[in-house]
Amino acid sequence: MKEETIAIDGGRQLAGEIEVSGAKNAALPCLFASLLSSKKVVLDNLPLVTDTMTSIEVLKSLGLAVRRQGKKATIDAAKAKSASCEVPLEQARAMRASILALGPLLAKRGEAVVPLPGGCDFGSRPIDIHLRGLRKMGAEIEMKGGVLHARADGLRGQRLTLEFPSFTGTENLMMAACLAQGETIIDNAAREPEIANLAALLVAMGAQIEGAGTSRIAIAGVASLGGASHAVMPDRIEAGTYLAAAAAAQGDLTLRGCGGDELAMVLDKLEDAGAEIESSQDRIGIIMDRRPRAVDIATAPYPGFPTDLQAQFLAVSSIAEGTARIVEGIWEQRFRTADELRLMGADIAVSGSSATVNGVAQLTGAHVQATDLRASAALVIAGLCASGTTVIHNAHHLQRGYEGLAAKLNALGARVRQAGA
Repeated sequence: MKEETIAIDGGRQLAGEIEVSGAKNAALPCLFASLLSSKKVVLDNLPLVTDTMTSIEVLKSLGLAVRRQGKKATIDAAKAKSASCEVPLEQARAMRASILALGPLLAKRGEAVVPLPGGCDFGSRPIDIHLRGLRKMGAEIEMKGGVLHARADGLRGQRLTLEFPSFTGTENLMMAACLAQGETIIDNAAREPEIANLAALLVAMGAQIEGAGTSRIAIAGVASLGGASHAVMPDRIEAGTYLAAAAAAQGDLTLRGCGGDELAMVLDKLEDAGAEIESSQDRIGIIMDRRPRAVDIATAPYPGFPTDLQAQFLAVSSIAEGTARIVEGIWEQRFRTADELRLMGADIAVSGSSATVNGVAQLTGAHVQATDLRASAALVIAGLCASGTTVIHNAHHLQRGYEGLAAKLNALGARVRQAGA
């Protein structure tokens, strides 16, 4: 298989308008939620990225009938060909969201065989929060050779207090609780807007959920869930990535289809960096007519600064005026991007969970290696404002979460070329 690369000729200002795609981090749990239904679930505004396609393949392997037309998918459990409970190893290792099959399979079919998830390589991904909650609800789970084997003779509602507001942990337990006997309370739940988007789908299917999007979610279990139609929310991480690109490349950019409320912390940091921001319910505009100022960032669970935008802002800080300190409060090993940015001339010192970035006036194009999805985006941003040509190897990571990235950037005046896709 030929390696995928992206080549970027830097130094070109970004200007124009682009549409924000559906959110990958909202689409994937919505797809797995269809496992809870006995009828037809229609999902619209799905992003055309490889993680979406991989999730659809998992659903098919579990027996569901799936028909996709562009950004819309119809998942029909009534036409299921089988009731397999085993997630294929290849798909599980391709993305960490595969763990989201665990809760729905246990709740609906009473059994789940799920290999430990893969995806981006930025440190360990303990799933203790998922397992502890499901075991408390009555599941028996054991690990055999890197594969989770779980069984439950009917889940029971419980009060669950999460030791950390895990995003996927909250989603998994919320989905499982929809078909559990009695009420489940999830305290210290994650508050990301994607969780509220998932809850909206589940409620449309007949679930009884209150508090999604807050730190306390109450779910009253029901006997069954039906069909529904649902639109996936816009991708705030994609929006933040393009805003960061405009800040680094001194652009004039408007994003359509995405509002600023869910990016409040990010927009504040961009304004601190010198950008002029205008936002409404469905548009965000940014004008950056100067070299950005350095700003300190500390990632935290929502509504804090998103960890999925840390690498992109590391790239912005690399060419900013002054010194920035960036603290990663969610994932270990998420500063691996720094090694590649240094090849382009960045001055970054990493110590444990923090990085000190002394901005330089100019980065230089180089051959660099992408290590994960968001690191790939950071290297794209660096390439856009570097002199010469930057070639990003292992660029397949970008296809996991960014729909039509090269085409969108080229529409804004960039010069981006893909090869090997």
